[in-house]
Amino acid sequence: MEMTKAGKVHYLEPRLFAATGVAAQGFTTRHEGVSRPPYNSLNLGTNTFDDPHKVQGNRSLLARSFGSRLEQLVTVSQVHGTDLLVIDSPNPDFAHFLKLESDGIITNQPGVMIGVCVADCAPLLLLDPENRVAAALHAGWKGTAGAIARKGVEALVSLFGSRPHDILAAVGPAIGKCCYEVDAPVIDAFKKQGTGYESFAEAKGDGRWQLDLTGANVRQLLEAGIPEKNIEVSDLCVSCEHDTFFSYRRDGGDTGRQMGFIMLK
Repeated sequence: MEMTKAGKVHYLEPRLFAATGVAAQGFTTRHEGVSRPPYNSLNLGTNTFDDPHKVQGNRSLLARSFGSRLEQLVTVSQVHGTDLLVIDSPNPDFAHFLKLESDGIITNQPGVMIGVCVADCAPLLLLDPENRVAAALHAGWKGTAGAIARKGVEALVSLFGSRPHDILAAVGPAIGKCCYEVDAPVIDAFKKQGTGYESFAEAKGDGRWQLDLTGANVRQLLEAGIPEKNIEVSDLCVSCEHDTFFSYRRDGGDTGRQMGFIMLK
């Protein structure tokens, strides 16, 4: 992925996606917004104690930087589940979706910017450039254990006729294995998947594991049929990169949110 800029917004862009030219997409950083500490400065999360007017200003800045407007920026109320919102028809204002409980958004509508907000969880983007359909998924440990990445791919296939080998996937900056220690209930949730969690969870003793959240989602994408060459992954840990990203664990819960976003042209 490459750090780039649109207007004032600094963001990481997956090279695989950019090469298609069919969408604007990326993963924002914490820079160039209007929020004050500890949300400084491009806080895009509505579920924080930041000034709502500043959050709206940041969201408007993001939308305008890509030629869109605030009314066309779609986010939902994320609840660490696996439900997906599908937007397959035009709408002049998507603000009513803000309170809808979901953890992923899929659309084939051009000009609609969809996004998920994160501050440790993995943001996932999917793009089928052939059928021109995109998805943004929020994958914390619960969503990942619930296979939201696989379900996102399956939804593109079943609802829009996508073929897995045509789908591109990007996993944005998340908390790294280096900083993400979890306990037995988390591992038990992954065991229920029936997959080998040992490939992305390292036992540390005393009922603790270091979890590779990104690796767990990449495994699901591969199992869903997406070729490895179609998957792009950020190796940045949001907890380590204090100057660039928000991190819920590192900052004791009082922090902002970055966004994984995509908008079909």
